[in-house]
Amino acid sequence: MQHPVLIIDDNIRFLEQGLQLLKGIADEHYTHVEPPLYRNGVGAHIRHCLDHYVKLLDGIECAVVDYDARAREVEIESDRSYAIACIEALVERLKAFPESDSDRAIACKMDCGSEDILRMSSSSVRRELQFLISHTVHHYALIGMMLKQQGIEPHPDFGIAPSTLRYRESQLTCAQ
Repeated sequence: MQHPVLIIDDNIRFLEQGLQLLKGIADEHYTHVEPPLYRNGVGAHIRHCLDHYVKLLDGIECAVVDYDARAREVEIESDRSYAIACIEALVERLKAFPESDSDRAIACKMDCGSEDILRMSSSSVRRELQFLISHTVHHYALIGMMLKQQGIEPHPDFGIAPSTLRYRESQLTCAQ
């Protein structure tokens, strides 16, 4: 089993990866849309990821996380500086997260498209932190494609799953 601090540190690392990206792009790249390729800019994807982190961290106290009841704060989508501040605040919340809460049982709700939208699923804080990494990485991949379309090259590891990075590293090691 993964040590509780590691999964928190992993989440912090991904949030900080997004933070570094946002600090390195201009406001116009953050809000740029290019229909029909994409109707939502980088900011919308960042906001979406941050919404999920907030829902988890807010829901831990009552042991219920409703990912569908996100705030969808438009200011995060349109104001890069505000988004940076929100990421920094989430990083601080994660740093203060009690190690003992990682294996805490929680119930989660997320609309998956069926009529059964009221059902809760059993989970744990650790499992949801794993989900958030996967979710964030996949949105980062979309952000990376959007930025490349705008002529900006993100870090080569941006939007790449940890398992893919490990696989690529193992292939390089085997080739040597």
